[in-house]
Amino acid sequence: MNLENKVVVVTGGSAGLGEQICYEAAKQGAIVVTCARRINLIGKVKEQCMALSGKAAFAFQLDIANPESIDHLVERINEEVGPVDILVNNAGYGIFQEFTEMDPAIFQQMFEVNVLGMMVLTQKMAIQMAEQKAGHIINIASIAGKIATPKTAVYSATKFAVIGFSNALRLELKPVGVHVTTVNPGPIETNFFDQADPSGNYLANLGSIVLEPNKLARTIVKNMVHPKREINRPHIFGAAATLYTLFPSIGDFMAGSLFNKK
Repeated sequence: MNLENKVVVVTGGSAGLGEQICYEAAKQGAIVVTCARRINLIGKVKEQCMALSGKAAFAFQLDIANPESIDHLVERINEEVGPVDILVNNAGYGIFQEFTEMDPAIFQQMFEVNVLGMMVLTQKMAIQMAEQKAGHIINIASIAGKIATPKTAVYSATKFAVIGFSNALRLELKPVGVHVTTVNPGPIETNFFDQADPSGNYLANLGSIVLEPNKLARTIVKNMVHPKREINRPHIFGAAATLYTLFPSIGDFMAGSLFNKK
């Protein structure tokens, strides 16, 4: 692997998968820029990245749903860090709830965080990467963007949007040497579920199929050097998504029964 002195920007880098991606990139010699709302947490991530890489690291506060916050982030990166080689769009959240019971304000907020803010930041970075004729954009979507299950109507909609956006962006940026990868994980053992499913029942029902964030982070960082179109984990969920496309009626049955653990 060769991430030596590559600038890697990770949104949602204060905890969970984003935090682990920062650490794995730092281990490979990258200059890590971790971004999130919780400034106290990203400060700790920055210090750990510096210890792992022996290089500078940066922690910038970011509210991905706020365009002004995105503008400020890009300005600081340009002034204090330099050209970005790799952008990991990891910021996002979900709430597992029946659609008919959900507050409509959550619809807008979830799209602002999971989709619209991500697109605004990506556009700014993509313009710079296109000028450099090099770069890599990694969008953390979800297997829920391929297989929707009960209580994920809004969350799945945002992740379907991320996948569609990524697929089109990949074709647009390929001629200028910029790669686009979509990562579609199943459930990961992180604090994501503190908000998505406060009961804790979902993770408990899934058992050993739950992903470990550090292992998935290693896979994602390897992909930074050898870009792939798409990463689906666990593999069985990727296979299930293919079957869902080929046999939608069977897929609906499985999504509403076998995969419905909420």
